[in-house]
Amino acid sequence: MVNKDLQQQVKKLHEQIDDLRYRYHVLNDPEVTDAMYEGMMEELRKIEEQYPELITADSPTQRVAGEPLEKFEKVIHSVPQWSFNDAFNEKEMEDWQDRILNYLEKQLGHRPKDLEYCCELKIDGLHIVLTYENGVLKTAATRGDGKVGENVTNNIKTIHSVPLRLREKVSLIVEGEVWLGSKMLEKLNQERKKNNEPEFANPRNAAAGTIRQLDPKIVRQRKLSLTAYDISSAVIFNQTEKSHEKQQTFLTSSLVDEFTQADGFISTQAGELEYLKQLGFLTDKNWQVCKNLNEIFEFYKKIEKMRDKFEFWIDGMVIKVNQKKYQSALGFTGKAPRWAIAYKFPAEQGKTQIKDIFVQVGRTGALTPVAFMDPVQLAGTTVTHATLHNFDEIERLGVKIGDYVIVEKAGDIIPKIIRVLDKLRTGKERIFAEPKVCPICGSEVKRSLIGGKGNEKSVALFCTNKKCFAKKLENIRHFVSKNAFDVEGLGEKIVEQLMNEGLIKNVADLFTLVKGDIKDLEGFAEKSADNLIEAIDRAKTQPLNRFIYALGIRHVGEETAIRLAKHFGTLKKIQAANLEELQTVNDVGPRVAESIYNWFQDEGNKKLLEDLLYNGVIIKNIEKGMGNNKFEGKIFVLTGTLETMSRDEAEEKIRNLGGKISSSVSKNTNYTIVGKEPGIKYNKAKELGIKILSEKEFINLLNN
Repeated sequence: MVNKDLQQQVKKLHEQIDDLRYRYHVLNDPEVTDAMYEGMMEELRKIEEQYPELITADSPTQRVAGEPLEKFEKVIHSVPQWSFNDAFNEKEMEDWQDRILNYLEKQLGHRPKDLEYCCELKIDGLHIVLTYENGVLKTAATRGDGKVGENVTNNIKTIHSVPLRLREKVSLIVEGEVWLGSKMLEKLNQERKKNNEPEFANPRNAAAGTIRQLDPKIVRQRKLSLTAYDISSAVIFNQTEKSHEKQQTFLTSSLVDEFTQADGFISTQAGELEYLKQLGFLTDKNWQVCKNLNEIFEFYKKIEKMRDKFEFWIDGMVIKVNQKKYQSALGFTGKAPRWAIAYKFPAEQGKTQIKDIFVQVGRTGALTPVAFMDPVQLAGTTVTHATLHNFDEIERLGVKIGDYVIVEKAGDIIPKIIRVLDKLRTGKERIFAEPKVCPICGSEVKRSLIGGKGNEKSVALFCTNKKCFAKKLENIRHFVSKNAFDVEGLGEKIVEQLMNEGLIKNVADLFTLVKGDIKDLEGFAEKSADNLIEAIDRAKTQPLNRFIYALGIRHVGEETAIRLAKHFGTLKKIQAANLEELQTVNDVGPRVAESIYNWFQDEGNKKLLEDLLYNGVIIKNIEKGMGNNKFEGKIFVLTGTLETMSRDEAEEKIRNLGGKISSSVSKNTNYTIVGKEPGIKYNKAKELGIKILSEKEFINLLNN
């Protein structure tokens, strides 16, 4: 039994070491150095070695602990991780403001006159999600695909600007950006150059590569930082000395004006940033609240001039509606929050020469010209390819093979050619002729008709051969992709290998494969063959919206597939729908309706659907409303892992009975459905007195 004096000594060492860490790594106090607490760290280590029962998760010694991992575990995000839509100029910002004002007018019945914006630097790093329970760091995960990330907790613990214990006993999910300083990048690249290792192109790549190291000791050496900027979910409570009961509290500091009891948390984005700082996080100090677009534009120009003076890289600003009540009213689209936008800096440009132009064939048969260029450095990366979009774009730009051109990375991501430097021509340049046949299969190509616009042709060329290898390859790749059938381990190279071996010719053939077909192929063995067959078998059952999306119908993305599934409920009803019925679906216009109708009328596609069902694919159809809308107006929140159905299936069942899904618990929530290992949403639901349903109770509610 450890005596109380020693326990108290350990507690005081924790507090003192953490205070010095905070002053050095968060406050940037020039009077504090690492050396100040090295002696105390050694003292603490010796005590913990002798009394291992005193080691806690938030001990400073646990910032680098354990052996290197073999791999990262997957983490299901309890709050979806969104990305931002982009704006690149003042006009696009004005359009965004018009959209949100129009939306708020529909939601509130009027346009708010007090709308203001919180403008923050957009740090160019790696997005990380931190989960704290009772003030102690529990997990840290990468964004991943927004729903599932990787557990990088041990690596994040090595970052000294990340508190292992918060300054208040709260449970919350914090989002932030991990970044590597420019000086550290320079030092790191010098070392890599000496070791004949490839240099990191930019701090973002270096940060991402570092966090994915399996050995935390390597991560620690690179001295990363994390800047926190968002609380995506939270439960706040204090432990009272008298009653020892958890009590929800809202006014935890002098920031009374920034807090409100409305919805149980903070009233503004600015207040959220202040609260993060109060909890002990490193936050960027350069944010500003702007009352209108003119103030945003002035702040943008100021930051753009300063961008090279920051220790971290920035590629623009993030503009967020400041008031939480308006954020809540605006909500989210399928991919991004309506209430925020990334206002990017002008894309970096460079001069290079086009060496050749080649044509790619996509899953719909669309031909896309791509320029192959001399290497050019843009935004810290080497670029050799740029899309030309379509053949009308080549004509508009006047591009020839051999031309010198200006190329840029739009949003520092997608390279594109924006101007031909025709004054530099030598006369040796060659015109790139629009192809008459598909470069893959040699079939005729043509511009397809645009639905609903008479004889107007498409800007894109399409291969007319339904059996074109490139089209089939892209179609199968799309079918098995993450947001479609999500067949783990079935990447592009394996799909192409299976096609080249003649084992599959379409997506339906995937479900006829057996272990013996593939175990002797190059790169396969008994275990890997077993794994692939098991993954294909697991993917056989899919909800209707994923099935529709996986088919690769032109103009039908994830959101349209969801709307079709919700509107019609079953595959048979979609197949039987005429053009007029299809256009009754929200956001489905004449062009999209014609594309859907034509796909289902095609005899080859009809045969494909028959083969998919015959080969064992099961579609989780939605019998629209099951004859009622008993969840009409009810808001549901799901947390934890369900045993009898996936979260997507549960959400679809709720929506088809008229209910709505929310990503966070508030006073407006009607039901919280709790599975295994629930997150902090479960705690918040209890605190707010929200009706909590087990999975069994949820199923009973569905069936009764």
